[in-house]
Amino acid sequence: MARRIDVTGTGGVRLAAWEFGDPPKTDPAGSGPAGSDPARDVPDGSPGVLLLHGLMGRASHWASTARWLSGRYRAVALDQRGHGRSDKPPQGSFTRDAYVDDAEAALEQLGLAPVVLIGHAMGALTAWQLAAKRPDLVRGLIICDMRASALGAASQREWDQWFKSWPLPFATLADVRKWFGEDDPWVERPNPARGEFYAEVMAESPDGWRPVFDPEQMLRSRETWVYDAHWEELAQVRCHALVVRGLDGELGRAEAQEMVRVLPRGQYAEVADAGHLVHYDQPEAWRAAIEPFLDALSTD
Repeated sequence: MARRIDVTGTGGVRLAAWEFGDPPKTDPAGSGPAGSDPARDVPDGSPGVLLLHGLMGRASHWASTARWLSGRYRAVALDQRGHGRSDKPPQGSFTRDAYVDDAEAALEQLGLAPVVLIGHAMGALTAWQLAAKRPDLVRGLIICDMRASALGAASQREWDQWFKSWPLPFATLADVRKWFGEDDPWVERPNPARGEFYAEVMAESPDGWRPVFDPEQMLRSRETWVYDAHWEELAQVRCHALVVRGLDGELGRAEAQEMVRVLPRGQYAEVADAGHLVHYDQPEAWRAAIEPFLDALSTD
């Protein structure tokens, strides 16, 4: 189960955080759930984990990961600005600083620090930029399939055209799953997990199913990182860090290993038969890849 906790990001943007945990234990006397917190059943003082989704994602994409983490961590996933149930201010800031400051504010308001940050794609960049900025708040970092190199103007143009190619609105969620899992020109072979991933970010409107985010805001968010490389911030991360890539993802092996070399305390892992959506494509293999790192971190 998950409990929603609203926090305030930079500029007063309301952010939805979701704390995951097993169903509460029942009081033997039959008076109902034991304890005062209905969201989790982990000891007080358990270390915190903050999970940050990628561009277009939402906190619920981390549900599988957060549930097993909740056995020994206080596991919280954040809907970042413009995403999920968080605010999407039309004239809001979608800069790197805004995303990083939001995550910093969430950590402090939720009392999670010193935290393990786990980020996918854009969320991973936010995580390592926050770890570089506020080493006092971060005890460990997991980077999932995010490049440190600049992607360039051509990449941004491709994304603009891709958004315009979406056949909106979708008549049904089955149509969403089929298009993103099979018919999307960016899909090399059928990928049901990808279809499910995008079905998760659709909401029903009077004329059909549309994304819960504004594609223009996604492009504004993306343009704040695609033109720059981020090696310098990576080198400033002082905590233990794990770089994870899917073998068929967007982060190549050579770049991932260079990221590990640049990180002062970097480690490397890869997940077979996984694309960019590593934790969503192969949840069990993803767990096997990151659990040894977390085990070692807990004894450090």
